[in-house]
Amino acid sequence: MEYATGRTGRIIAARLFEGEDLYESIQKIAEAENIKSAAVLITGGFRKAGVVVGPKQEKPKIVGNMKEFAGPGEVLGVGTIYWDEEGPKLHIHTAIGKKDEVIVGCPRGGARISLVLEVTIIEIEGISGRRKYDENSGLNLLRFD
Repeated sequence: MEYATGRTGRIIAARLFEGEDLYESIQKIAEAENIKSAAVLITGGFRKAGVVVGPKQEKPKIVGNMKEFAGPGEVLGVGTIYWDEEGPKLHIHTAIGKKDEVIVGCPRGGARISLVLEVTIIEIEGISGRRKYDENSGLNLLRFD
């Protein structure tokens, strides 16, 4: 285990609109505001998303098992923002549903907003964390300096 301690910085509230991309929008805010570490909360709707629902393969590298969500549907999620070499990266897990269909996982593959998505970004100050490539998993994982 490794961990770091910090304190709450700014809190940013945002509203995303129909058709906007989840990752692109939140990462754009983080870059514009120079947010290096944060917790992220979302609530609203998804139009569509490819969702990783666990590993399809673990060795030699992790390969995600993707499930497509075709909305519109409801979503709530919790995630983090930490930077890698290219800039801020959102890592978020969500519960997405419509009628009797529920998917829990990590939305990727062009997660698009349906109608509105409310976003709360809680900046964490005093933490030196970064996403770094992990040779064993093939993923950019959070590491603390």
